[in-house]
Amino acid sequence: MKKTNALRLVDAANYNYTAREYDTSDGEISGVAVAAKIGEEPGRVFKTLVTEGKSTGLNVFIIPSNAELDLKKAAIAAGDKNIEMIKARDLEPKTGYVHGGCSPIGMKKSLPTFIDESAILYKTIFVSGGRIGLQINIALPDLVSMTNAILCDLVKN
Repeated sequence: MKKTNALRLVDAANYNYTAREYDTSDGEISGVAVAAKIGEEPGRVFKTLVTEGKSTGLNVFIIPSNAELDLKKAAIAAGDKNIEMIKARDLEPKTGYVHGGCSPIGMKKSLPTFIDESAILYKTIFVSGGRIGLQINIALPDLVSMTNAILCDLVKN
């Protein structure tokens, strides 16, 4: 398996994790599709979303693959009045990652990061490993440590 920046950083931090590759030949890369491909429940497979706030700039939100980000809750968490999802074409220049392979670990620069509080329900969660077709299964405290994330309620009810 070719090491991504995310995997190298987790290795360097000496955290336990497993990396799981999955088939992408069908073009299905949504979080729910990825969960099915790796045989995990969608609530345990998290997607990484990047937003831009009017005053805070870029923010990262990590939410379950079967959930939708509540932009009002996200703005409150980030301390901004209004945030919007960045366009897919802007993701790589701003983070170093492509849509479908955006890991919260190892972005071009450290960004304010927020994880949906539902992650506490699991001993480990899955996040992108830094490329399409790769997931990292990592303990929540380790992910929080690597990203300086804050846990909060982020999803639409």
